[in-house]
Amino acid sequence: MLPKGWKSVLIDQVAKRGSGHTPNKNHPDYWNGGIKWISLADSGRLDKGVVTETDKEISLAGVKNSSAVVHPSGTVVLSRDAGVGKSGVTAEDMAVSQHFIAWDCSKSTALHNWYLYYWLQLQKPQFERVAVGSTIKTIGLPYFKKLKITLPPCREQRRIAQVLITWDQAISTAERLLANSQRCTRDLMVSMLSGRRRFPGFTGKWRYVDFDAVFERVTRKNSTQNTNVLTISAEHGLISQRDYFNKSVASANLSGYTLLYRYDFAYNKSYSTGYPMGAIKPLLDYDAGVVSSLYLCFKLRDDVDADFDFFRHYFEAGLLNQEIEGVAQEGARNHGLLNVSVTDFFKLQLHIPTAPEQRRIAEVINVASAEEARLQAQVQALRQEKSALMSQLLTGKRRVKLQDIETEVQA
Repeated sequence: MLPKGWKSVLIDQVAKRGSGHTPNKNHPDYWNGGIKWISLADSGRLDKGVVTETDKEISLAGVKNSSAVVHPSGTVVLSRDAGVGKSGVTAEDMAVSQHFIAWDCSKSTALHNWYLYYWLQLQKPQFERVAVGSTIKTIGLPYFKKLKITLPPCREQRRIAQVLITWDQAISTAERLLANSQRCTRDLMVSMLSGRRRFPGFTGKWRYVDFDAVFERVTRKNSTQNTNVLTISAEHGLISQRDYFNKSVASANLSGYTLLYRYDFAYNKSYSTGYPMGAIKPLLDYDAGVVSSLYLCFKLRDDVDADFDFFRHYFEAGLLNQEIEGVAQEGARNHGLLNVSVTDFFKLQLHIPTAPEQRRIAEVINVASAEEARLQAQVQALRQEKSALMSQLLTGKRRVKLQDIETEVQA
């Protein structure tokens, strides 16, 4: 049941719905003419509120010679194809491709554009469910003709939008702080782990040593019938498949898997975004687990004075990449898997300081990493709180206090 004063109406009854088109690409004069044009290439710019930039621009000639339309500033746009359900509010007059729906609320007395934007954000899971297609999922135009929205009075819409915009501003501030912390941590890691930046009191020359002088290979089989199958995630490190995929995707027989204990390392030779030479991650979150025999596993030698955290950061910073690239057989890559032999891997060269300097470096990086993790948790908490609040405000389960004097929400 809707709250008193709320109503459910077709969006077409309270806003002007439109779409767009792609001008003929064989006519250069239809392009780069100063009219910003939202296309699927701008997917990464959506779901962030206001849209200020676009990947491409079209010209007035492109508009006149196609079905493209220039929509006014403040138009709410929604992707109905790839990136289905992503939305935004235009910062200026813009056109869109045929893959988008555009709602003009500028002449509406019943629907505020920013209220519509946040309502669309709330409906995103529904849009993803109704999209159909084998390769690219899409929502057909007839769906939007029947799309209904729940509306409080326009004054309450504006106030709801103000509250949610304030939350988005707080999230954006936290995200900028996090991005800056990530850059600083990365710069700190590279400068200190390479020896370019030294602490006072440490003047000894860094040594080049073989990998097997510091680490030994782990080949222990899963004789304990451990069922905690691990996978390497760029973000989470060595993580249980049950936690990561909500299921185990490993084979039923785990006897051939390698058994790892906490503080052992595993090297996934598959290259991925951010890890061009594969990823090396330590086991930190579990006492034990098993990994595929495709992973190359190792641990610090018991007879070597070395700092675990130093090497954890050393690998994460990619300081072994150049060495790995030197032994990887480019022509033998198969399905994204680098061909790095065990022998070659354990003869890679490490450039390292003494153990006391290793520990000092690790301490500083750990502090920076902890601050980064704190900011990451703060961003995540803000996003979750805003999502819960948005769900309550846009359904009337929670009402806003209407101010006597309101500042109009602007794009």
